[in-house]
Amino acid sequence: MTSTSFPDDLNLADHWLYDRVKEGRGSHPAIRMGDRSWTYAEVADRSAALARSLMESGIQPGDRVYIVLPDIPPFAWAIFATLTAGAVVTMGNPIAPAADLARVVDYVGARVLVTTPAVADAVVAQLDDGARLAKILLVPDAGIDDDPEVKAEAGPALAASGRRWESLDRAVAAGATSTRARPRTHRDDWAIWLFTSGSTGTPKAAMHCHRDFAFNTEVYARQTMGYRADDVTVSVPRLFFGYATGTNLWFPFAVGATVCLFPERPTPESLVAAIARYRPTIVTNVPTMLAKLLDHDDELRARGEPGLDLACVRFHLSAGEALPPALLERFLARFGGAVYDGIGSAEMFHIYCTNRPGDVLPGSLGRAVPGYELAVLPEEATGAGAPPVPVGEIGVLWVKGDSVAQGYYQDREKSWRTFHGHWCRTGDLFRIDERGYLWFSGRADDLLKVGGVFVAPLEVEECLCTHAAVSGAAVIGALEQGLTKPKAVVVVRPEARERLADATGRAALAKELQEHVRARLSKHKYPRWVVFVDELPRNDRGKVDKKALAAKEAAGELRGDGAA
Repeated sequence: MTSTSFPDDLNLADHWLYDRVKEGRGSHPAIRMGDRSWTYAEVADRSAALARSLMESGIQPGDRVYIVLPDIPPFAWAIFATLTAGAVVTMGNPIAPAADLARVVDYVGARVLVTTPAVADAVVAQLDDGARLAKILLVPDAGIDDDPEVKAEAGPALAASGRRWESLDRAVAAGATSTRARPRTHRDDWAIWLFTSGSTGTPKAAMHCHRDFAFNTEVYARQTMGYRADDVTVSVPRLFFGYATGTNLWFPFAVGATVCLFPERPTPESLVAAIARYRPTIVTNVPTMLAKLLDHDDELRARGEPGLDLACVRFHLSAGEALPPALLERFLARFGGAVYDGIGSAEMFHIYCTNRPGDVLPGSLGRAVPGYELAVLPEEATGAGAPPVPVGEIGVLWVKGDSVAQGYYQDREKSWRTFHGHWCRTGDLFRIDERGYLWFSGRADDLLKVGGVFVAPLEVEECLCTHAAVSGAAVIGALEQGLTKPKAVVVVRPEARERLADATGRAALAKELQEHVRARLSKHKYPRWVVFVDELPRNDRGKVDKKALAAKEAAGELRGDGAA
C-alpha cells in the first residue's frame, strides 16, 4: 500500500509532474494530441518556465489563476505552473456564457485569466472596472491537428480594453530565462478550488489544499483503481471538470502514464475517432455517452458497416449521473471490458465510493474507497454523530476523508451546513446494504410527493431505461389540478424513432412506457405524461439539467406526447 502521510512541504506540481522526471521518466510521452506528443520533461520545462513568468509578473502565493481552456496541452502547463508558483488553480468551461465566466473572475478575485482570444474578448466586455484581474494569458483555440503553442493575438475587444495581455508561448519563453526561485508550499496551503455543479443554486468554490488531492490520488487512483505507467487515457468530460482533471491528467501523471486529448465537442463520432487514434486503456466516461455509443453502434450495423471496436479499453470510469443497470448490462454484453461506476463531489475532490476491479455490483456505487468512511443519517441530522438510519433504509449520505474541502469561498452559512470537521454532508439520498454497497436514491430536493408519498425520480428513470425503446430518461414534477405528478422526458433508441413519426405512434409508445412502469413499480410512481425529445439538456458537468427542464415545464414547453 502506498503511504497516505505527506510531509509539511508538499506541492502537487511535484507530486504529479516533477517527481516523474526525477524518477527517470522524463523521456516518456506525457501528453498526446493528434500526431504530436510532449514528454514529461517537456511538460515540466514549460510548466516551470511559466511559473517563473507568473511570479515575475507579480503573482503571489494564494493568488487565484482562472484557467478557461479547451482540452489542449497548454491546459496542463497552466495548471502545473500555477501550483508551482504557490497560486490557486480555478477552472472554467470555455463554452459557458461570458457573463458567468466574468462572475467567477470577480467572485474568486482572479489575478490571471488563461483563455483563448475569443473567450477573452467576450469576458472583458462583461468585467467590472474594479475587477482584480491583472493579466490575461492567451492560448490559440487549437483543433486536434493544430499547433497549440503558436502565438495568440488579442481580439478587438481585449485590445481596446486596455487590460494587460500576453501570448502564453511568449510568457513561457520569458520564464525560461528567469532565475526566480519557487516559493515553499505547505501541504495545507490552498491549491485548487473546485466549483460545485450549481444544482441547488449558484456554483460555489470548494477550497482545497495540496494534501487533499495527493490523498485521493493515492487511495483512489493508485490503490483502488490501479492506474499504471503503461496506461493511455482519454476523457469524455472536459478537463475543467474535476472528475476529468483527475482521471485524465493528474492520476495518469501520478504514475507516469500517457494522457490523450481531443478538443472537439465529445460526440460518439469524436470519441470513437479518439479511441481509434490513441488506443486508450482507460476512458473517463459518463452514462449518457455509454448509451450514445450503443446507439451509434446500432446505426453503423444497420447500415451494414462494422461495429465499434473498443477492445483496447481496459476499463471505463463512470460518474456524474446514475448508471442504470440495464444500460451497464447492454454495454458490457456488446463491447466487453469493464465499467466502474462511482461517486465523488467537488467538496471531497474526487471519487470516494466506487465499484472497482474484482468488486462490481451492478446498480450500486460500490463500496467506500479505503481511507473514506460513509454514514447514512436521517435528513434532519445536524452532525455526524447522529445515529444512522437502519441498514437498507434511505437517508442523507455523510462522507469522512482527508480530501474534504476547507469550506466554500465567501459562504460561511453554506459551509456550516455542509462541512463538519472531517465530515461532509452531501445532501444526496442513499442507502447502504448489509455488505457496505452504496445505492443512490437521488437528491433530497429532487423528491416528488405524489399522493402524499415520496417518489424518487431516479427509480422511475431506471425503470424506463429497462424498456427496449428507451435510450435515456429524466423525470420531473408537473401539476395536475394543483397536485404534483411525475412527468417523463424520454430519448428513444435509433431503432424506435420511426414510432415517433406521427401523433398516433407517439401516443402508443407513451402508453406502452407508462404501462411498463406501472407493471414494475407502485402505481403512484408511473409518469402521467411522457414527452419525447431528441436530447436531454445538460449542465457543464454533463449532468441532466433538471432546472432547465423545470423551467421549460413552467413555461408550458413540455407538452406531453402521451396521454395521462
